[in-house]
Amino acid sequence: MNIIINNIMQNPPILIGLVALIGLLLQKKGISELVKGTLTASFGMVALTEGVNMLTGVISPINTAFQKSLGVTSSNSLNDVTFTAKFGGEVGLAMFLGLIIHLIIARFTPIKTIFLTGHMLWWFPFVIVAGGVEGGLNGWKLIVFSAILSALYWSIMPWLMRKFVWAATKDESFLIGHPTGILSLLSGFVAKHLGNKEHSTENINIPKKLSFFREISVTGSIVIFLMYVIVSFIIPSLPGKKNLLFNSINQGLTFAAGLLILLYGVRLLINQIIPAFQGISEKLIPNAKPAFDVPVLFNYKPNAVLVGFITAMITSTILVIFSDSFHIFHIMLVPLVITSFFECGGAAIVGEGQGGLRGSILGTASAAILMVILVGFSGTMFGSTIQNWILIFGGNDLSLMGIISKILASWL
Repeated sequence: MNIIINNIMQNPPILIGLVALIGLLLQKKGISELVKGTLTASFGMVALTEGVNMLTGVISPINTAFQKSLGVTSSNSLNDVTFTAKFGGEVGLAMFLGLIIHLIIARFTPIKTIFLTGHMLWWFPFVIVAGGVEGGLNGWKLIVFSAILSALYWSIMPWLMRKFVWAATKDESFLIGHPTGILSLLSGFVAKHLGNKEHSTENINIPKKLSFFREISVTGSIVIFLMYVIVSFIIPSLPGKKNLLFNSINQGLTFAAGLLILLYGVRLLINQIIPAFQGISEKLIPNAKPAFDVPVLFNYKPNAVLVGFITAMITSTILVIFSDSFHIFHIMLVPLVITSFFECGGAAIVGEGQGGLRGSILGTASAAILMVILVGFSGTMFGSTIQNWILIFGGNDLSLMGIISKILASWL
């Protein structure tokens, strides 16, 4: 079990390569295509993962600095390492059983999702088990409960998002399996009713002298440079403050490089895994669709990602300050930098697909409001388990499923 969970399920390049290999074998491809397709799909996932790690490495220090400056700690709350040490067995078994239920749902129901975002196959049972513990469940009841809820999420949420994703990408070959779900659904709904498709984020009129802003890597590096400069003046504990200018430049350059690597990995992954996946779709689970990590979307509407990031950061930070000032949730919240980029970046792309530039901005602003509400309520509910973790990585479907699991477990 440990070998399967640690070395395959939580190892995205191996998981994706294995899926590609199975798909190609089912299509009876020759040895040359088997080797090339399997390895190239894995290469794409490695590049995508490293790109994400670079982006997260740039964003995380800002998040940590906010956390330290606001003193967000709780002596009663466990961190992810402590909680995993105590309940890792339950999480692993829930994940394994949940995957079996998930595949059964895909095979025998109209919901044809195959969830392939490796690390999220762990984090959802992790949060749902925590909710079950908070609600008073334990033992086999906790495992079965968490497995069923995890399987339902992996199957249903990507399927609910499919039309919004397909409208944004004009590509119906894949789904999105990522905690952006509820935020993207709200963004798409708001953008559909308030947006304007005639004015796209990808066709913004920019003077010729400023045409470099059309490159997401250039614009991203400038945004991160300015963010580090501004945050350095607000928060003394931000790393690199003594060499503010050069540290900010380096962080901007690293962010841009991470974006380029990520987008290259996305192209490799899509070009290899989609054709290979046809074997699984034709032979094992008819009409199945693979659900990928949200950065797969970034290649389709790159400008929308940055529009969403900026909109989400401004909106959510104002709300966090308001919440902390008036003690609305009775816990200290921190600006959700990571969620603002990844989850709200996805929500911005969905909003752009429904309502252009205006839809992207209004949709993401609505998503950012919901993000703060979700992290506030979930942080309050997880006071004795993973409160600190959810305050940093929540505000998305992880918070949503945590809230649902706590409520259901308490009722049970």
